Amino acid sequence: MVERGVEGVVRECFRAYVDKDRGLLENLVAEDFTFTSPWDDHIDRKTYFERCWPNSDRIKEFRLERIFVKGTEAFVRYELVPVDGKTFRNVEWFRVEDGLLREVQVYFGSV
Repeated sequence: MVERGVEGVVRECFRAYVDKDRGLLENLVAEDFTFTSPWDDHIDRKTYFERCWPNSDRIKEFRLERIFVKGTEAFVRYELVPVDGKTFRNVEWFRVEDGLLREVQVYFGSV
């Protein structure tokens, strides 16, 4: 695997959703990955792909506004542009180790 660094892994994750490239995302997500959001509590890799990946069909673009990296962690604020509907902002926290995504926590308000 090409060494991407924390920011590179994070950017590739967003690109996978925009490009509808599940294979890319699968190669970035560790086997022991967990995902948390207001609707999901530490779900595993398999459940993440079942619940979250289908949303890629609704995503036109991510406008990454800020990426703050410290060590193996990154906070990202972005504006999501859906295929139809109104844009909105989210913040996500990522943990990347050994070039793989280990954990993501999503923070968003009312939808």
